[in-house]
Amino acid sequence: MSFQSTKNYPTSPFGENIPGIPTGRDVEWEPLVDYRRNGISETTIHGAIAWCHGQEVFHSFGGNVLCFGRSMMKLFYIKVFAQELGATTDWKQKAISVSSHNGGAEHIEASQSLLSESEWGLMQTPLDLPLVQFGRQVRRPRRWYNNSSGHHAAILKGCRLKGWNRAGYTLPTHEVFQNYLQVVRKYLGADWKPLRVARDGDGLPTVSMTVKELALCYAGLAQNKKEDWIWESMVRHPDLVGGFNRLDTTVMKTAQGKVIAKEGADGLLGMAIQHPDFPKGLGVVIKIAHGWNPQATWYLARGILGVLGIELRNPYPLKRQKAFLVPGIVPPKYLSQLEQIKTWDDWDPDHDRWYLD
Repeated sequence: MSFQSTKNYPTSPFGENIPGIPTGRDVEWEPLVDYRRNGISETTIHGAIAWCHGQEVFHSFGGNVLCFGRSMMKLFYIKVFAQELGATTDWKQKAISVSSHNGGAEHIEASQSLLSESEWGLMQTPLDLPLVQFGRQVRRPRRWYNNSSGHHAAILKGCRLKGWNRAGYTLPTHEVFQNYLQVVRKYLGADWKPLRVARDGDGLPTVSMTVKELALCYAGLAQNKKEDWIWESMVRHPDLVGGFNRLDTTVMKTAQGKVIAKEGADGLLGMAIQHPDFPKGLGVVIKIAHGWNPQATWYLARGILGVLGIELRNPYPLKRQKAFLVPGIVPPKYLSQLEQIKTWDDWDPDHDRWYLD
């Protein structure tokens, strides 16, 4: 069997070896949490975690993995339009602008309110169904159901207010992306350049970043929370950022203004944290090696926030398994606190064994 040798297709089923770009086979993933049935590990979740205070990455576990920031970076895209949107939108519209929402009625209403009906045809999100659906699904895919519809609508509104051409707003040659890169460089340095620019699931450009670079960005969000309205909009309306039972939404509700959190595909959670021990802003980023896994990420977020004095509830129980954290997810000085954080609830008995001899 031979493969067509063009730049549009891979040349090998093993993948390309590109100098300077490590693949997921090359990085030092570490176990983060494992699921055990009666003491035997059945599933081990690998990944990488970075903790950053100001401009210093002071704890890293699982290697400095190169990935794409995906929806975690929507906050930085919207910073391009912070001034224009700040003066012309309400708090719900602000919150939906940085969201990866479930596609519920409240999400669609807030997203559509950003544009006049005559502008709706400009939006280029892919057709989709709600991310979290209830009951029998009888709906057709629509652009508004896409989890990024509020984000796209806000970008289109921002382009109009800036006087930018809205045709081609999803292309890497457009002013939207070029100005987004300038925002990122405020956090990572004027000389920073991404190794790769790819097309995200919603069609916008996403750039390759290491887990440490993502943590630096989120530490910057905490340090500069008052420079715009993004932090306040997310803590005012966390249900619009994600939705019912979403991890980032639940983190923000629990933290009561001390944390903003944002999930990102594939397997990302970023948290910008205000804490007295970290006056320059704390950023913590979790990357799950195999991709999207909100439950495993939830256990990790509970442990990380717990050692900082923020008590996040456990996720829904596993079926006949228990989850156990790996100590390296937190800096060594927090190990004693991490040992006190249960990954189960007191009313959640062991269903993975019989109690009779």
